[in-house]
Amino acid sequence: MDIKKKEKELGSFIGRVLRGAFGKGPGAVFATISPPYITVYMKDFMSQIEDRLLDTEQSKYVEKIRDMLMPALIEEIKVYIQMDIGVTIDEFYYDWNLESHSGMFVCISTEAAPEYSPYQNQEAVHKEVIQVSLEAEKAPGEVHSSLLNPRTLVIIRNEILVAVEKELIRQGYPEVLTLAKRDLEKRLFMEHRPQFERYLDAELENVFASWDFEQDKSVCLFILKPNNSRQQ
Repeated sequence: MDIKKKEKELGSFIGRVLRGAFGKGPGAVFATISPPYITVYMKDFMSQIEDRLLDTEQSKYVEKIRDMLMPALIEEIKVYIQMDIGVTIDEFYYDWNLESHSGMFVCISTEAAPEYSPYQNQEAVHKEVIQVSLEAEKAPGEVHSSLLNPRTLVIIRNEILVAVEKELIRQGYPEVLTLAKRDLEKRLFMEHRPQFERYLDAELENVFASWDFEQDKSVCLFILKPNNSRQQ
């Protein structure tokens, strides 16, 4: 399989899907296929109506509208990946950075066991992730990460929910919890930006975070700009 070709085709497909749903597609889509992960990074993605809502400080409504539309889009994207790439997606995570008009999808397949290949300063990165988690709620039970390429780092945290969060979910308020955690955790990650940039020898261009509350699991995506120009 020509991975680069499939990545371009997937990026084009997702651009069309988002354009059909929101009336405007991303300006650029970067897909990475690295089983069991498939990641998608979108830039310049904001419809005219959403932009107006942001101008009136109604970002929560933008997030809610996108959250309502995503389930149908997720199924469409899963079917495409299955048919075109031959990979069954078992977990699908997404997040937006409304300020930078960007977004991400992280798809995970359980067909292949994850390979957590070590990279430079990986343990230091994990310790910093644990520190961020402690400031937000509690230390995760497990932290794993995979540097898919010089620009894409996937971080998995398991067992991250505290008792009050579990109770909110049990009482039917996962949406409220998601909106709160999105803002809090990404803000904390960016507060620790200097440490991550030092360990990764790269500029931290963007941070995304998403959760599967049923699995008590979080997936974060770091978009990097390597300091070594030869890697860019």
